[in-house]
Amino acid sequence: MTSLVRARVWLLSCLLGGSVLSACDDTPKGTPDAGVEPGAWDGGATPLEEHGNWSDRGPYAPCSLREQGTPLRCDGLGLGSFDLSACDSDALALVPQEGIYQAGQRYESRLADGGTQVMFGVGIGFKLDGAGGGTLSSRPFITRTTEGGTFFITSGSRTGTAVSRLYAGCQRPTPETLTGCYVTCNLAGTVSQSGTFEAHRMTWPVGEPESSGGLTLVSESRVPLGRPVDIYVTRNHAYVVSVSDSLTEQPGGLTVFDVTDKAHPVLKTSISLPGDNYWNGVWSKGDALYIASDVAGVIVYDISKPAEPVFVRGLWAGDYGVHTVLVEGDRLYATSNEGRTEIYDLTRPLAPVLLQSISLSEELSAGGPHDTFVYEGRLYISNAQGGYSIMDITRLDDVKHLGQYSYPDVYSHHSAVGTFAGRTIAFEGGEFAGSHLRVLDVTDPAHIIKIGEHRLRPVSSIHNMILKGTRLYIAWYQEGVRVLDVANPTQPRQVAHYNVFREEDATRTDSIFQGAFGIRLPGDGFIYVVESARGLLIFNEL
Repeated sequence: MTSLVRARVWLLSCLLGGSVLSACDDTPKGTPDAGVEPGAWDGGATPLEEHGNWSDRGPYAPCSLREQGTPLRCDGLGLGSFDLSACDSDALALVPQEGIYQAGQRYESRLADGGTQVMFGVGIGFKLDGAGGGTLSSRPFITRTTEGGTFFITSGSRTGTAVSRLYAGCQRPTPETLTGCYVTCNLAGTVSQSGTFEAHRMTWPVGEPESSGGLTLVSESRVPLGRPVDIYVTRNHAYVVSVSDSLTEQPGGLTVFDVTDKAHPVLKTSISLPGDNYWNGVWSKGDALYIASDVAGVIVYDISKPAEPVFVRGLWAGDYGVHTVLVEGDRLYATSNEGRTEIYDLTRPLAPVLLQSISLSEELSAGGPHDTFVYEGRLYISNAQGGYSIMDITRLDDVKHLGQYSYPDVYSHHSAVGTFAGRTIAFEGGEFAGSHLRVLDVTDPAHIIKIGEHRLRPVSSIHNMILKGTRLYIAWYQEGVRVLDVANPTQPRQVAHYNVFREEDATRTDSIFQGAFGIRLPGDGFIYVVESARGLLIFNEL
């Protein structure tokens, strides 16, 4: 059965299985066996070694911090504190005086046994914004000297104007990259870390066009609330949730668009509650809309009138609320910021009933559940620094932990799971700089095997993804929308993309959390994406 025929069968069954209004509302959350076509993957794979998120290439630049001492004070450091004798001032003179970059940091320290410990930062960004302006790690420059072959910038701490970061440029390996040395300082004003950095300008990758593979932007609509991060589409309406944005001082909330005409969405309403407007996730079932709030937990709205959501109730999940929500069948899964996954019965969608609360050990959960995926009686939990855990939830009164996948610099963020050639395959995405796509054979959860991966620039990060048949649709922050052919999961292959990140967009910042966030394929022939600065983007589905 071809992919096109499979899609038509899915659409027909969806239409026959529900009313015209509710049909095809749910984004596919799993796939039947996608490895049955002639010439498809036969299930064979070579296990890949796990080296973590970063591939260490040694120091990024031939420079170093001259100053020595324990403790070393930061208030006396300046450009002359760095040995830049092997650097290229002529190349530095060509560094543009504007742009947004993301930087990876490499730090070495001698261990007692004489070995070398290598640590990586989480992707520090800086924005060059004219002769005297800009930010380093989202804080205004204190010092900026970036012309005439010299590159030196500093920024302050959260508590005042004391210098907390210093960057000294050294080389310009390509027109889009800059390397050099850096220092970070602690609250006591002493050096906490020093090493080298590699910064990538977040323009489109060299030689890559705005789009490929026939992916076309149909419409773009500004979202008036905060920073948009997730979307759900049902009944010809798009429900976009936003988190409050401290940089722009805009509150978050819910924005509703009528998308009957995909080329001309109509803004219908925006809802923002004082003191409760950090809304990070959204899903729907029937007349109910579920929103993940970091204050109220899960907020339930009645959307029987799609353009006029009516508040119904809040589902309390502790003092720190809920980060994400997911609906599978008649159950709602909510990831509590207190480290639990709450499972609710949705027999009556507007009146969820708590069935079970799942907590992992501190060792397994670490940062707590960030997101979940449900497939064939198993709950897949992305546990941030705790890794990727798999639970048997066929009996909620006897939930079992089946296995976990982790590595030293893990930050498990989101996943999608399907069946290929009789094997259960998970596509797992990390977050923060260095993260990329991992393909895991999770058929035996007690022995999870990495069989494939897909990387883009080393400083970018994945947010959400959708698996539909043999296509994986990824919202990849600054890398935009990426569509991968995963018919052979061991060799993911990009077949289409759209670069959505633009430096010049209003509210654009140097944060790593910029670009494409949420993505949905509701089965209406279109792809819906929310972008941090541009808002709601609608593309044709391939």
